[in-house]
Amino acid sequence: MPLVHKTPVVCYVTDRQALGPEAPLRSVAEKIRFAAAAGTDWVQIREKDLPARDLLQLARDAVQSAGARIVVNDRLDVALAAGAAGVHLGRASAPAADVVRWCRAGNAPQGFRIGVSCHSLEEVRDAETAGADYAFFGPVFDTPSKRPFGAPQGITRLGECCRGLGIPVLAIGGVEEENAVSCIRAGAAGVAAIRMFQESRNEMELREWIARVHSLV
Repeated sequence: MPLVHKTPVVCYVTDRQALGPEAPLRSVAEKIRFAAAAGTDWVQIREKDLPARDLLQLARDAVQSAGARIVVNDRLDVALAAGAAGVHLGRASAPAADVVRWCRAGNAPQGFRIGVSCHSLEEVRDAETAGADYAFFGPVFDTPSKRPFGAPQGITRLGECCRGLGIPVLAIGGVEEENAVSCIRAGAAGVAAIRMFQESRNEMELREWIARVHSLV
């Protein structure tokens, strides 16, 4: 089911390790509530090292506090059990085409979103061919969490991925208040970020930034 959104999407991607090596799960839950209160559109729970039981509890709590905004990274089983709005697939996940086929065969609720992380134009095309609802493309800018995936892709490559494809593309990797505008102008359907949410302590400032991104129609 194609992603339909009248304004650019703003997504918070969680990263418990970035909050501190001993950060408890409640710290992530608090950040999710903070992001939801500030008006973020989606929250992707990306906690790959969590045991399934803890991840499920976090996802269920997040669904209760943020509703249809929650997407779970990698774990389709957890996403469905928690009542999340979708699943986001990475390089180590099951093939997108298989996940889409299984979900669309009536095994997932109507409107369940399936997204894919991509790092090249070819991967975005593959995600579209597989029937994914959206793709993340990055890292667009330099950021510590995305350095393992190579050098920043830059705005030009982002624009190439956004043009001529039917799948919405969200920019990720080093997205900040200043450069979010260039991502949307390059054709991105939205932006995803970690630090903008986890390093912000002022809900009003975050709310104003999200509103500015939403205004970039």
